[in-house]
Amino acid sequence: MKKSSFWPLWLMTGLLMAISVTVKAQENDLSLDDIFATPKLTGTTPSRPMWAPNSKHFAFTWNEPGNPGRLLWASTSDGKELRLISKTNTPSVRDMVWTDSNTVISLRGNDLWQTRLRQEEDIELMPVETGAHNLSKSPSGNQLAYISNGDLWLANLTTKQNHQLTKLGIASLSSLGKGRYNRPEREIGPGIWSGPTYKWSPDGKTIAFHLVDRRKMRKVPFPNYLATETNPNEVRRSYPGDPNEIRSVGLLNIENSSIVYLGLPDSSANQIIDFNWSPKGALLIDVASDNAVERKLYVVSPSNSEPREIWSGVRERRMYTLFGSNWHPDGEKVVFLSDINDRYGVYTIDPSKANRNPIQITDPSYDVLSSPKITGNALFYEGNGMNPYEQHVYRLNLSGGKPKQVTQLAGRNVGYPSPDGQSLVFTNSSDTSPTELYLVSSKGGEAKQITHSPLVAFSKRNWVGAEYVSFPSLVDDYTLHARILKPTHMQPDEKYPVIFGPVYSNTARNRWAGNYSLIQQLLVQKGYIVVQVDSRGSNGYGRAFREEFLLGFADQDIEDYASAVAYMESLDYVDPDRIGIWGSSYGGTLSVYSLLKKPGLFQAGVAAAAAVDPVFFGTDDVAIVRTPQTHPEVFERKALKYAGNLQDKLLFIHGMQDHVVPFKTTAVLAEELIRQGKNFDFAFAPGATHGWSREQNYDRYLFGKLIEFFDRHIAKPSE
Repeated sequence: MKKSSFWPLWLMTGLLMAISVTVKAQENDLSLDDIFATPKLTGTTPSRPMWAPNSKHFAFTWNEPGNPGRLLWASTSDGKELRLISKTNTPSVRDMVWTDSNTVISLRGNDLWQTRLRQEEDIELMPVETGAHNLSKSPSGNQLAYISNGDLWLANLTTKQNHQLTKLGIASLSSLGKGRYNRPEREIGPGIWSGPTYKWSPDGKTIAFHLVDRRKMRKVPFPNYLATETNPNEVRRSYPGDPNEIRSVGLLNIENSSIVYLGLPDSSANQIIDFNWSPKGALLIDVASDNAVERKLYVVSPSNSEPREIWSGVRERRMYTLFGSNWHPDGEKVVFLSDINDRYGVYTIDPSKANRNPIQITDPSYDVLSSPKITGNALFYEGNGMNPYEQHVYRLNLSGGKPKQVTQLAGRNVGYPSPDGQSLVFTNSSDTSPTELYLVSSKGGEAKQITHSPLVAFSKRNWVGAEYVSFPSLVDDYTLHARILKPTHMQPDEKYPVIFGPVYSNTARNRWAGNYSLIQQLLVQKGYIVVQVDSRGSNGYGRAFREEFLLGFADQDIEDYASAVAYMESLDYVDPDRIGIWGSSYGGTLSVYSLLKKPGLFQAGVAAAAAVDPVFFGTDDVAIVRTPQTHPEVFERKALKYAGNLQDKLLFIHGMQDHVVPFKTTAVLAEELIRQGKNFDFAFAPGATHGWSREQNYDRYLFGKLIEFFDRHIAKPSE
């Protein structure tokens, strides 16, 4: 009897243990609810740090794990003392600036707050105009400029009075305050996609500002179906070949408010990349044509407002590119980022010399990926010298020598050097770690972590690291590169489904990509292999590979994915009949065109915010497709032409307030697919913009649709 009763007890104990392990595993499983819960698993990402003028402290906005809002924090230059310097019961900090080495002025709500480090004081100082942003202190430190409603204002920190400096701003046409193109008719500020705002001259007598006028752009309706009655909601939104924004540079005299506009060429076809004052009062202006073919540098002397061209670079094959420029510390030479050679590099020229041939000062074997930052007598920049998957900060002594890699942490690093050039605060993220702040000597060494942002629940999970591989292209001599995440505990005899995505250029990178990284981890947990490919158009592989993308959207880059699929199918643990693809924006374009132009390559695809008709691209997209007048054949490459080829499973995701890729374009393609009797799925969001993956409620809903779609069509082997 005893023996017969022992086995049921042993069996019951074993079952209970198994159930306990299963429950524990289920509790630790990542879910959509976890990803989109408040507070976020990854916590609050620290802001860009700002150094005190004496380099002894740096400040940033952040909050400890699980706490809402952004507070003001400061650290000593050695990282040994980090402290909260703002009160916890004030509005979130939206902007900040050091007025001296002891004082930070921050913008919270519609008020300026003054925080003094030594006195441990944090007081409400004065109100500013509604919607104030872009704080910048005067050289004297007793005044702050800011932008409100498209105009420049001045806050006097002594009298606590606000003074309007310009009357140029004209409100937006839009009745709905959202969307990329919901911008003022005219404003001091950046362009729709890039550009400077304003900068003080060294003597504090002049402000150079960037004026953007959109009144000649076409009006395009983006109906608001959530209003009481449908509202047409017009915005200024042009297409390739249309007039773009008019972008001008003005010089504002602070004393009498007079403005002189600089005579720069063709302001509706050229963008202002940046402008910077020299210590001696000359203004450097960096200009590029919207189609990226022309790049020019100008100098305006203190005594003459006529721009003088000091360098010009013209190349017909140039497309989307990296630009940046600044003055050398000597106040005479100019330092700028360019693609003159095979890799992006930093160059110098001397405007005072007749022979102004640029001299490259960075290593030509890899790409410089940021505008040069010059502090002390050193130049700092980000580059991919180790491999194309990593980005590190480099230091170059302007007195001579070779660049030195400062950061050593694997992943993506972005640096912020101290004014004296001795210390470097940098952000780091990787495949398994969200963005954090670190501190290191600018000469290198071990980095000290400053922030610890994720919740405890984040660190208790096992996050899957990526494997980086290369393989040959099947259509030419290029070597292609990919990033692969695999499920843990893969079984030797099992074949797994593969999801490519999110697809885009520059995705085979060791970095944390917000919600996208969390979704990838969830997919891997569910048993999918996740792959991202650096298709042509990506940085890190030379100019020729990058510029293959010009005039070739949804063409040769699809061949890169075909090569990647062939590589994955060669692996014995991949099921060749269960391969999917997804992406957003141009990634959505790649997804839908892959299904339509190469039926059977993928068995399922999700096209989110997909650009499917080049006629409706933006004016800035002339950098990759030019115009219908110059290259009409490119604008015939509509997805509509290939609608009859659809045989695989397709899901469209689109926000109806997407100004970048109008919802109309996907609706027209959907109508044609219906007319031809094709079966597909559609998930729309009435109030979502182009950035649907970052919008509250829409993110959870639409990612849920994406995962349900793949679970339905490729999660299990077909019978």
